[in-house]
Amino acid sequence: MVTDSPAVSISGLRVKRGKVQVFDGLDLDLAPGRITGLMGPSGCGKSTLIRCIVGIQKVQGGSVSVLGLPAGTPSLRRRVSYSSQQASVYTDLSVSENIRYFARLYGLPASETDRVISAVGLDDQRKQRADDLSGGQLTRTSLAIALLGSPELLALDEPTVGLDPLLRAELWGIFRGLADSGITLIVSSHVMDEANRCDDLLLMRQGQIVAHTTPADLLTESGKSDPDEAFLELIRRHGDAPRHSLDTPNDVPETAPRHAQEDVR
Repeated sequence: MVTDSPAVSISGLRVKRGKVQVFDGLDLDLAPGRITGLMGPSGCGKSTLIRCIVGIQKVQGGSVSVLGLPAGTPSLRRRVSYSSQQASVYTDLSVSENIRYFARLYGLPASETDRVISAVGLDDQRKQRADDLSGGQLTRTSLAIALLGSPELLALDEPTVGLDPLLRAELWGIFRGLADSGITLIVSSHVMDEANRCDDLLLMRQGQIVAHTTPADLLTESGKSDPDEAFLELIRRHGDAPRHSLDTPNDVPETAPRHAQEDVR
């Protein structure tokens, strides 16, 4: 059930990775039951923010609350799911074998495998080995694993990267159906034409929040008709931030897309 309380509430978040100060006092609330798009160029801090939300990123200070609990709290492991940038599957197993393996790890019934395969439209590919799947089918398989156990919040890091426009549209159709069912989705992307598929937008630039808005308000506020032009206009108004790259390869093993905080100590 969607409530009025934020799905994610961040206060004074400070994160340093190596010698780079990624976030220095970030404040943010994300609404439940909606698709929030984390938009911005590669290296702007999207993946780091997602890791903070799912509770696998070491922070210097501040707080991150998810579904009313501190990020990374053990009881959130069945309520929050995460899928990283790369397809997190075993290539020598079939679609159904991959999903059934993770379902058993989570102590879920066999019916869960059938449910999530149907949810992502892979019924015809259930017996195919992962190394015979297309890029879009691999992404769907990772998404199916992330959907095991019916999570309340789903964080997807660049799920459509490298896919053609038709496949991207099909995946966003799935995302919309999940949000309509009450699931909160946080989806990162550097493709600004996907902004219009989101309910809310978080525009990021080199570790800073340029705007927290909606697709319609983005165009209105910028005076532009194109999301790319609108983002560039807000960047000009925001001013240049210090130049550095924030995102590094994921710290979480790629074989554990669901409840990834269990694999990080």
